[in-house]
Amino acid sequence: MLNRRDFLRNTLSASLLPLMLPGMEMPAAGPKDFPYPAALNTRFCRSLKPVGRILELEGWYVWCNSPIFAPDGMVHLFFSRWPEKFGMGGWISRCEIAHAVAQRPEGPYEVQGTVLAPRPGSFDATTCHNPHIQFVDGRYCLFYMGNSNGKTNTKRIGLAVSDSLWGPWERSDTPLLEAGQPGEWDDHCTTNPAFIKTPDEKYLLYYKSWNSAEYENAPAGSAIRGNRKYGLAIADQVTGPYHKYERNPVIDFSSRGKNEQLEDAFLWFQSGKFNLLARDMGFYDHAAGLLLESKNGLQWSNPKIAWLGAEHYLEQPPAPSHLKRYGRFERPQLLMKNGKPAWLFTTTQGGKYQTASGFVFKVG
Repeated sequence: MLNRRDFLRNTLSASLLPLMLPGMEMPAAGPKDFPYPAALNTRFCRSLKPVGRILELEGWYVWCNSPIFAPDGMVHLFFSRWPEKFGMGGWISRCEIAHAVAQRPEGPYEVQGTVLAPRPGSFDATTCHNPHIQFVDGRYCLFYMGNSNGKTNTKRIGLAVSDSLWGPWERSDTPLLEAGQPGEWDDHCTTNPAFIKTPDEKYLLYYKSWNSAEYENAPAGSAIRGNRKYGLAIADQVTGPYHKYERNPVIDFSSRGKNEQLEDAFLWFQSGKFNLLARDMGFYDHAAGLLLESKNGLQWSNPKIAWLGAEHYLEQPPAPSHLKRYGRFERPQLLMKNGKPAWLFTTTQGGKYQTASGFVFKVG
């Protein structure tokens, strides 16, 4: 006789079987008890239904999965990848941005090839990472981060544009946004682009950065060197020029005294307010996702919980020694439908090849 756990697992397995790809873990029956104070729970978090892994590619790490619907209803996905032989750290110096297509958000996805590769002699000479796809003013806009020396201090935000999701993609020779002057809060880099066009026709580009001196002089053994903050740059058209908001940074937890921070922001506008998803980097812990709200895109609420750690949604084997970010979801990107979040795309370590892949949730 089956116990309740086995019954639920078998029932769920049967119901999800058409969606599962070879090598996927089977999603758990449902989130366990909410591990934070009840006031931090959000409707978004409660609405998530795990679907499973996508883009488990032999020989590759897959990260940063940014989806968009094509006019014909197909789902186009722009994602980061780098060869497995370089390990998890290959993202900073060996990464490219590739393109995949599926008939539905859950997949399966067919990889079409590379769309943005490093360009010798340019600001993105050694890596292309952090893809973020948007349809803006009749064109497809692919925001990304590139660097020129394989290190964090040359990370800069770039933009490629195309009339078609199939390309060709035209990218500028200079970044959209430079780092700040020496000593400023954002003098180290510009990275993790999050873009939104407002109802009043303003073009807002949010970016992550930190201070070089804080990063380089962090105490020995620091869990995270420096304190990541988010700034805002504003333009009158999607291609720029972008001008930094004079009261940056707009998201800054450093005054709390415990090196609390976030990264991987994604923004959307709904019901008269700005919403922001991000990965927690110590505000509560390092496994959760965060949800912030704002009336004007400048002043933001304290974060609440957007998603939980991986153990609340799926069962997987213990972490192998080479995967240090195992068990958490990063780089949130939403696939919108009728102006509302419909699917949450994330990335997580592990999977069939014990590297990293995309992971999809249904929203609602």
